[in-house]
Amino acid sequence: MGPAGLDRIISLQRNPANIRNLCILAHVDHGKTTLADCLVASNGIISSRLAGKVRYLDSREDEQDRGITMKSSAISLHYSNDQDYLLNLIDSPGHVDFSSEVSTAVRLCDGAVVIVDAVEGVCPQTQVVLRQAWLENIRPVLVINKMDRLIMELKLTPQEAYTHLQKILEQVNAVTGSLFMSKVLEERAEKEEKESETTSGDQVYDWSAGLEETDDSQLYFSPDQGNVVFASAIDGWGFSVKQFAHIYSEKMGIKRELLLKTLWGDFYLNAKAKKIMKGAQAKGKKPLFVQLVLDNIWSLYDAVVTRDQEKVVKVVTSLGVKVMARDSRHSDPKVLLSAICSQWLPVAQAVLSMVCEKLPSPLDMAAERVEKLMSVGARRFDSLPEQTQELKRAFLQCSSAENAPVIVFVSKMFAVDTKALPQNRQRTLTPEEIGQRRELARQRHAARMAAGQTAAESNKDLIHSGSVSPEEDPRGTDRSEQRETFIAFARVYSGVVKKGQRVFVLGPKYDPTQGLSMLPESCSASDFVPDVPHLSCCSMESIYLLMGRELEELEEVPAGNVLGEFSHPVNLPACPPFIPLNFEARPIVRVAIEPKHPSEMPKLVRGMRLLNQADPCAEVLIQETGEHVLVTAGEVHLQRCLDDLRERFAKIEFSASKPIIPFRETVVRPPKVDMVNEEMGKQHKVAIIHQVKEGSQGRSSDNLHVDPSGLVTLTTPNRLATVSVRAIPLPQEVTCLLESSSELIRTMEQVNMSLREGKNLDINPATLEAMVGLKAQLENLLQGRKWRNAVEHIWAFGPRRCGPNILLNSVEGYQRPSVWQCLGRVDDVDEAGAQAAVLRDFDNSIISGFQLATLSGPLCEEPLMGVCFSIERWDVQSSAAPQSQDSRFCEDLAESKVERSSEATEAGPSQARRRPDAASADCYGPVSGQLIASMKEACRHAFHAQPQRLMAAMYTCEIMATAEVLGKVYGVLGKREGRVLHEEMKEGTDMFIIKAVLPVAESFGFADEIRKRTSGLASPQLVFSHWEVLSSDPYWVPTTEEEYLHFGEKADSANQALKYMNAVRRRKGLYVEEKIVEHAEKQRTLGKNK
Repeated sequence: MGPAGLDRIISLQRNPANIRNLCILAHVDHGKTTLADCLVASNGIISSRLAGKVRYLDSREDEQDRGITMKSSAISLHYSNDQDYLLNLIDSPGHVDFSSEVSTAVRLCDGAVVIVDAVEGVCPQTQVVLRQAWLENIRPVLVINKMDRLIMELKLTPQEAYTHLQKILEQVNAVTGSLFMSKVLEERAEKEEKESETTSGDQVYDWSAGLEETDDSQLYFSPDQGNVVFASAIDGWGFSVKQFAHIYSEKMGIKRELLLKTLWGDFYLNAKAKKIMKGAQAKGKKPLFVQLVLDNIWSLYDAVVTRDQEKVVKVVTSLGVKVMARDSRHSDPKVLLSAICSQWLPVAQAVLSMVCEKLPSPLDMAAERVEKLMSVGARRFDSLPEQTQELKRAFLQCSSAENAPVIVFVSKMFAVDTKALPQNRQRTLTPEEIGQRRELARQRHAARMAAGQTAAESNKDLIHSGSVSPEEDPRGTDRSEQRETFIAFARVYSGVVKKGQRVFVLGPKYDPTQGLSMLPESCSASDFVPDVPHLSCCSMESIYLLMGRELEELEEVPAGNVLGEFSHPVNLPACPPFIPLNFEARPIVRVAIEPKHPSEMPKLVRGMRLLNQADPCAEVLIQETGEHVLVTAGEVHLQRCLDDLRERFAKIEFSASKPIIPFRETVVRPPKVDMVNEEMGKQHKVAIIHQVKEGSQGRSSDNLHVDPSGLVTLTTPNRLATVSVRAIPLPQEVTCLLESSSELIRTMEQVNMSLREGKNLDINPATLEAMVGLKAQLENLLQGRKWRNAVEHIWAFGPRRCGPNILLNSVEGYQRPSVWQCLGRVDDVDEAGAQAAVLRDFDNSIISGFQLATLSGPLCEEPLMGVCFSIERWDVQSSAAPQSQDSRFCEDLAESKVERSSEATEAGPSQARRRPDAASADCYGPVSGQLIASMKEACRHAFHAQPQRLMAAMYTCEIMATAEVLGKVYGVLGKREGRVLHEEMKEGTDMFIIKAVLPVAESFGFADEIRKRTSGLASPQLVFSHWEVLSSDPYWVPTTEEEYLHFGEKADSANQALKYMNAVRRRKGLYVEEKIVEHAEKQRTLGKNK
């Protein structure tokens, strides 16, 4: 960018009223980057002829190769209408694997341009991005792109195209309306609950939903409101109703305001009466939009495509556009179309005008959005410190005054080659600098010529002896390691960020209440700062303007702007961290990575750490086996992460394992039919039960007893404690509820922990209400004789204290604090009695054993899901009491195994227990440790005593395909264990939409295979959906005559569950029961009895 352009943008940054921070959101291949190219070309950064071809904001090589956007990137544009505007534009990916990049982009913006393909309409990812925009409280506008496909591909008439566009608008508004309705109903429910608490006497029932009183006039997309643009970005044209209203108001002498209201809708032009009348559809007339807009565009396309030269000249003359001779003679009619349409209806003009008019500025930020950003976790806004609440005014004012607090939010970090930074970039020398360099070179040359030969040789030897090779130079090594510099992708919400400024950096777990109590008053980042958890200080070394592929260095950035900075910084510790980003795609695909040369392991570890910092969705972890594992959102995301690790961050050769497929283990109710779908008789059921019991008893010892009903009783090695456990399958609805409420359960556990430590934590009313709702839902779902009072007796959730498994307290006479303690409705537990006190000493040992058992099941050491472990008997002899361990200590010990946490925690005063004498420990170790191990083994044996199943992770697969390749799509799905849910034909097109489910284990290479088999006419979209129980038992053997006839005595036909289980066990180094050839080199003669 030239100095003039940079100076203009710097001056525009100081006027927040004319700043628009926006992102482009859409489904994959709906034209986001092509539209971005058109907008960039309007500023002269690239040629308008290259728009849609150069993909300017796709700066990565793999983005250009694949033709999809993988990283969100920003650029600042200038637009001049009646006033000068600054637009900070962020282009985001549309592929589902990179939805985390969409989340980082949406958080920094005040508005969004949502693009919808005119042929494909609303797709799955379109719904996702509309939901993300809604959750972040940003205002969207709509661009219906690829209008040329309606003419060139579908061959629709203008009237058919108008009907098709109406349906697309209805689809988009239906998604928006459902989001709006859910919000209104939630607010209505909260209001009714508050009123019911204050209302006394007779109640008045109101059946209205509250939608009638709510203003939704600005909510929906409608061309007559000016928030819809019809475009063909690849041909460079686009328009809004406003533009044609301006054109025809001058031609026809009709008021512009009247045309704005009637150009879209059921209106037609009565030429005789010279009036615009309603009822076009009923009277069989052409709607005004068809007659005045679409007919003209269709006739232009018809003239150019059919090469009607006379008609083309007439159109060009009437429109007053200039067409170069080479364009008119070009063999591709699209070139001439683009040349005419981009001058007649430039798409950049239409979109930028709509953005400036309809999207809010940083000054228009809603108070609701500010409160939501500042309310982290279970905290509500009014429970924050008073100094923190005062910052709300700073957000809303968006002031750049000297005394305004500096608040900057960093949504992600991205890596840039150090050579590409402005301060390291090669620049053109001025004539004065060139003259100085010539003079210095001339002086050096004269000095060399004047020096003698001996002196030159000695000097040469001295230089040679003192030289250091680049490999040996530690500074060179440092420089090679620092080739990538991390830049923060951020937005200034208040104040002015200046180069060299000292600021606080707040981590996501920072607590402003704790920070303010530990820091002195009026403390600044430049002062000496005491050690505060999750608070640090840094200096803004460099500040950059993001310009797509380039960065421009700035001295300061005022409030309301997007920037790149080399250092969530604020200049006051009262600011809280913002709520975490909402990621739609969860990381589920994992691979183990190891360097080809073991000596390069430190480089790999460092590279993975940098990758974790650069990618908000990628996770890096170390398993108990020591493997370094990379977890990603999908196959394309995985490939990009591996390429980044190899080429940018680690810069070494490494080996990646095959994708590690996640599974879950569960138990089910005894089946009613056998493997040949015949109803099981009583004898058959007994045979299966005995088969399961024999498997459990085969693992039994003197301390273990398995009851015929499935109750497992296990005694500790020192025989001082006994525990009886039964495994019960949870209803599927309960499992889904617990899995979806994991964050809420984790919050509930944190609140309970605070209460046990004597701390009082203010809970957000919405969070408290959600906890009450969770309990009510569980009570509603867990009904029946065996689940009576089960919700009140829930001991813990697991694994990691927030998983979809339940530990149930069915011990007669044992009372303990409930998991619902945080709701404030649980009475204090009476601990009178010696036995109760002894049991309470070891309470956390039982929980820890349960957590370990649910973390790795007996089938293939995968986590359990949907299992309830009911403790029906628990005895501890009183002689075990002197050897009891601190219950908090036991809990920390088990948590360190489960969580691998490095932070030590101290026991609260209420958790103090008797500690043993060092000399009084028995030969089996502490009783608490024995109880943890016994509880874990008891849970595993109880699991074995029930019918066991594997659960596979499933993708929802949505495929758009034409009729001629439909059979091939079904073939690929069937080959990969997919199951088609439904298919439907998209109205007005020849496209079929197929919705199916596909196991994650079978998904690798699926997209490539389906594209090859269909020659690119079908493209799948895979999104993680749910966990599904595999119907086959991994340990099944035939037991009936029919099963022997069908499967044979060995039953060695394909068992999908056994295949998955053995693959996981083999990968983990566990025992796999399989036959191998002992002497492969010997001749094998197969005899046959005749």
